[in-house]
Amino acid sequence: MPDFFSFINEVLWGSVMIYLLLGAGIWFTVRSGFIQFRYIRQFGKSLKNSISPQPDGLTSFQALCTSLAARVGSGNLAGVALAIGAGGPGAVFWMWVTALIGMATSFAECSLAQLYKERDRHGQFRGGPAWYMSSGLGMRWMGVLFSVFLLLAYGLIFNTVQANSVAHALRYAFDFPEWITGAMLAIATLLVIVTGIKGVARLMQWLVPVMALLWVTTSLVVTAMHIGQLPDVIATIFKAAFGWREAAAGALGYTLSQALTAGFQRGMFSNEAGMGSTPNAAAAAASWPPHPAAQGIVQMIGVFIDTIIICSASAMIVLLAGPVAHTNSPEGIQIVQQALVNLAGSWGAGFVSLIVILFSFSSIVANYIYAETNLIFLRFDSRKALWILRVGIAGMVMVGSMLSLPLVWQLADVIMALMAITNLTAILLLSPVVALIASDYLRQRKLGLKPVFDAARYPEIESQIAPGTWDDLPRQ
Repeated sequence: MPDFFSFINEVLWGSVMIYLLLGAGIWFTVRSGFIQFRYIRQFGKSLKNSISPQPDGLTSFQALCTSLAARVGSGNLAGVALAIGAGGPGAVFWMWVTALIGMATSFAECSLAQLYKERDRHGQFRGGPAWYMSSGLGMRWMGVLFSVFLLLAYGLIFNTVQANSVAHALRYAFDFPEWITGAMLAIATLLVIVTGIKGVARLMQWLVPVMALLWVTTSLVVTAMHIGQLPDVIATIFKAAFGWREAAAGALGYTLSQALTAGFQRGMFSNEAGMGSTPNAAAAAASWPPHPAAQGIVQMIGVFIDTIIICSASAMIVLLAGPVAHTNSPEGIQIVQQALVNLAGSWGAGFVSLIVILFSFSSIVANYIYAETNLIFLRFDSRKALWILRVGIAGMVMVGSMLSLPLVWQLADVIMALMAITNLTAILLLSPVVALIASDYLRQRKLGLKPVFDAARYPEIESQIAPGTWDDLPRQ
């Protein structure tokens, strides 16, 4: 079975996904007017505006923290280490490329999710790829297919990845039994997810900034302690990214391919741009200013924070520790623990365990919100169905804590590719709508106006969106 999934991954990630991700990212960068580069200086202002509370939905900041909770998981620690182990230091460069290009893809999918959102029976905004596939493209069957993929991924497989990293981290640091870790994590997850989307969002808006700051600060301190090695590490990343170091040995093609594949796989697993997951959080926000592009821009910040900041923090620790750190252990999280121990002392293993608990727990909880949202789209959101989902997630957390890591990552890569292919197909078909949203937002900004989306200006779109989502929003 591992050989089968390995073969599927080679087919999907060896060519199909890399070309699709690169192509989509470049396409939306152009169609959106290079929006990720034009607005990078306004990220701070966008974050400030995102805190304003609005009725009927989460604040944009809560939606950002919820999506970051799902993004910032074991992939930011174990995934980075595995990428470096599989593709060398050059994989880090291609993770950065994935993020910069993926920001435009994230803008596209999250803006579309905002545009086509609807209210659930409790008045809370819901939406995501399934909604824009159904309403924007008129292809409900495609939305159903995507929802099934997402339920498999976020209800089952990805949670095993997170639990697996926590269990191995605690075993390495404290010799803690995996089954006890799984049981405690499952119980904690159940206690939080029963509070629903608003309860989860309120927790994430405090937990996510704290845990991210803890890890990034630690990386900065460790880097400062070994500042003399930093120029060599950065030079190695760039040289290995293009195979310059290996060219003389005749291994250029293979090494470049490995770096590309590993960087794109782990980069996408971490920042999720184009996968179709973060739009489920983006749609839940009552965006301010009231324009679909505003939430798209806020969610672009999430891609930047996740990969350019947090993944880079992990990469610095692993690379500063030298080749020993990523060759002695087959477990991604143990590579990070070993690296921090080598650089800073014995406390490193326990500290990484704490960080991975926070990262993974927040991801599992946010994953539930994504799964719940898609149950609503499938109209299987009865009380009984929601409890089956909750118990199923808790069960997969238990199972994941005791599975072998290679099989878990291979399953995650396959389902991630299937989700991404479905979602990228949809947003590429809807790219004229993305271009319209971006140009409408940029036009109003250029005129010095507060962007407000007036659906009446676009009759074809107005006929597709849910009544009351854009015409009844409060104006301030």
